[in-house]
Amino acid sequence: MNKTHVIEHLRFALEAQLQNAKAAAKAAHDAATHEESVAETQYDTLGLEAAYLAQGQAERVNECYRDIQAFNTVFKESEFNKVREGALVCLIDEQDNAKWFFMGPSAGGLVVTVKEQAIYVVTREAPLGKQLIGKQIDDEITLTIAGNTQFYNITEIL
Repeated sequence: MNKTHVIEHLRFALEAQLQNAKAAAKAAHDAATHEESVAETQYDTLGLEAAYLAQGQAERVNECYRDIQAFNTVFKESEFNKVREGALVCLIDEQDNAKWFFMGPSAGGLVVTVKEQAIYVVTREAPLGKQLIGKQIDDEITLTIAGNTQFYNITEIL
């Protein structure tokens, strides 16, 4: 796995999230300020609801900017002998299936595909992230989800 390509794909995905958030914020702002959003009666809340939506979308844009800034910090890290933020980690399950995870500072759940391989962003707050932080190659991870226990072995840390 080429970590440089993974970082490039993560940058594109974060930028795409930002652009989508900006478009949604603009649409929500336009709806909130449109002449049809003006209340006609005291019970007409369309304009108020649109304003709350616009505020939430603006906060999402700010969150995207914070994510990009946080990732830019961890992208600068290059050498890892233990799992920490910025590490690209390969886990092998009991059936010898490989799964790749990027320990991100935020944006948990983001998935990018590099050469037909899914890379999952996981944060230290996630159950898997809590298990991974500080581990080394050949350490075993045990993860139980909905009563189903999975065992993984760390095979690479980039």
